[in-house]
Amino acid sequence: MGGVLARLPPQDPRRTLVTRPRVGLVVNPVAGLGGRVGLGGTDGPERPRRALELGAVPRASARAEEALAEIRARGCAPVIVTAPGAMGEEAARGAGLDVETVPAPRSGVPGPLGTTAEDTVAAVRAVVAAGVGLLLFAGGDGTARDVARALDGAPCVVLGVPTGVKMHSAVFAVGPRAAGEVAAARLGGAAPGVRDAEVMDRDEEALRAGRTASRLYGWLTVPDVPARVQQRKTGSASAAYDTSGGIAAELVGRAGDGLLVLGPGTTTRAVAAALGADASLAGVDVLDLRGGQAVVVAKDASEAEILARLDPARPCHVVVSPIGGQGFLLGRGNQQISPRVLRAAGGRGGLLVVCTEGKLAALQGRPLLVDTGDRALDAELTGHVRVVTGHRRISLYRTEA
Repeated sequence: MGGVLARLPPQDPRRTLVTRPRVGLVVNPVAGLGGRVGLGGTDGPERPRRALELGAVPRASARAEEALAEIRARGCAPVIVTAPGAMGEEAARGAGLDVETVPAPRSGVPGPLGTTAEDTVAAVRAVVAAGVGLLLFAGGDGTARDVARALDGAPCVVLGVPTGVKMHSAVFAVGPRAAGEVAAARLGGAAPGVRDAEVMDRDEEALRAGRTASRLYGWLTVPDVPARVQQRKTGSASAAYDTSGGIAAELVGRAGDGLLVLGPGTTTRAVAAALGADASLAGVDVLDLRGGQAVVVAKDASEAEILARLDPARPCHVVVSPIGGQGFLLGRGNQQISPRVLRAAGGRGGLLVVCTEGKLAALQGRPLLVDTGDRALDAELTGHVRVVTGHRRISLYRTEA
């Protein structure tokens, strides 16, 4: 959908609500833990534990709280119906909203964040049974699958607050504040439309075969606000050799000799191959670029490993390509490229965006998106960026947070 889409206006804080709306909230507290430490998703009991051992900091509850704070800032005062503790109550109370907790069976997984997919399913069913007009959930694609399983086709309007590692599904807002905007607009009657949206997740078999692809796992009904609710990820073919070679040549001319922090994806991997490097497909790599050739010095690296490789005496650039169909540059599947990494690489000046012309055209004018988790950095990256589409071929393209 092309054209500039206005953001949703705030509600009038003087408006008096005749009845208190009830909004459901379920938080997956382990969602996103594996991102910055390079573990990918957090499915299963071992990955969250390992992520915490590696120094991961839980962010799901804080991002859910940010969404709820936006609802309150827009003049809405719903009752938040949620599960106890880290599965929603903490975020709701942190946002200063009234809370109604519902009993939900827990699996008893040990640890401060011990939850399972079954805990999410049980919490969703308990919250919806208590009667809500809108269900917010904080998590990633795995959590979206759990929500769809819990609802099992039951009518309920749902919106995801993106807190996971990969968000391929079309059921998430583009960021926590956007989730709050959409929820407030719906509560105030300014966004009445809904649509059915795909619940997607990464196809692990395709990844093992060297391809990035997503599988469809179901559908959820979401508010129909295209500017603030993301599209689903679409598959993208590897860039042709002449295209990737042209992008690589332009990259060399712009970056010179130095370090490249290379984001995941088929386009970036093809560009790395054109530079003589065997990059990972789903991870973030650090490349040493000299004389037009690159070698991988850190493969599938965590945030800490990337920072350890950066040398203040050598120039560094972060090279990313937008996710097909969604347009996300940062914050989806590449959380290792954290605000600390981006600032160490020079912030906006150190960011290089590469993309084939076909992939860029498929966005149909929708902006490129950033969601780093750092509002100041997101604001710095908002505006327009130069996108390298070939040798001596540069497009100026709009970015939004």
